[in-house]
Amino acid sequence: MTAGRQTHLDQLESEAIHIIREGVAQAENPVLLFSGGKDSTVLAELAVRAFWPSRPPVPLLHVDSTWEFREVLAFRDRFAAQHGFDLLVHANEDGRAQDLNPVHHGDVYTTMMRTEALRQALDRWGFDVIFGGARRDEEATRAKERIVSVRQPGHVWEPRSQRPELWSIYNCNLGQGQTARVYPLSNWTEQDLWTYIVSRKLELAPLYSARERPVASRDGTLIVVDDDEQGRFLGFGETRMMMVRFRSLGCWPVTGAEPSRAADLTAVAGETLMSGRSERSGRVSDSGSLEAQKRQGYF
Repeated sequence: MTAGRQTHLDQLESEAIHIIREGVAQAENPVLLFSGGKDSTVLAELAVRAFWPSRPPVPLLHVDSTWEFREVLAFRDRFAAQHGFDLLVHANEDGRAQDLNPVHHGDVYTTMMRTEALRQALDRWGFDVIFGGARRDEEATRAKERIVSVRQPGHVWEPRSQRPELWSIYNCNLGQGQTARVYPLSNWTEQDLWTYIVSRKLELAPLYSARERPVASRDGTLIVVDDDEQGRFLGFGETRMMMVRFRSLGCWPVTGAEPSRAADLTAVAGETLMSGRSERSGRVSDSGSLEAQKRQGYF
């Protein structure tokens, strides 16, 4: 890099670190949502950089749907320990008691195990500023969000009633019962994200790299069966070993894999950026209205 000049990635990194620092400075009880996916991993890495050499002053919160990939859970625990984060995990025990799953219960499952579980967690620990890794280019509803998106009591979102953001001034002042979702990666694209991951040599959950995995087909979507017994219960039938990887991570029964031989992140980045498919095209669970869920409190 030429002395005195920042690259595009340097500018995005500086902006994100500025937003994280501003949010933490204005918060009484901040938290960083961590799914184990690439976006939340990059966000958490930026939080480490923002406060280095001190430990991150914000915990990681993982909302466990009970249908997470085992590799994601192992990566989550390893990442938190490696970087000195306190790790909080919450699940909706009412939903667990009802044996909800994403295949048979669809939107009810998403509402109970994602939306309601997140609301429970935020209320349980009393968080006021909640950092998330969403990007505007990821999905049309996410493009409506401000970097600082105020939620009304009950964590409900009204996209037509958001604060202006002028001259990179981010207002996290909150009224009674309000919280703020803060998205430091809002201005990043998927290309920016992957370029950053490769250039900074970041570690991601292994599911992003191609490996031989047990795959079943569901309505033309390749599903990696993470648990044989659960797979039989859900009706996936016989599996076959295939070289596949994931572009986006969610609950394993409703997250499609894609055939690939890209076994390292440099190859993954190159393959991903040449793809003409949507980033979330493998999310079977995206068939419903994401905006309706977000209005109720979904991340």
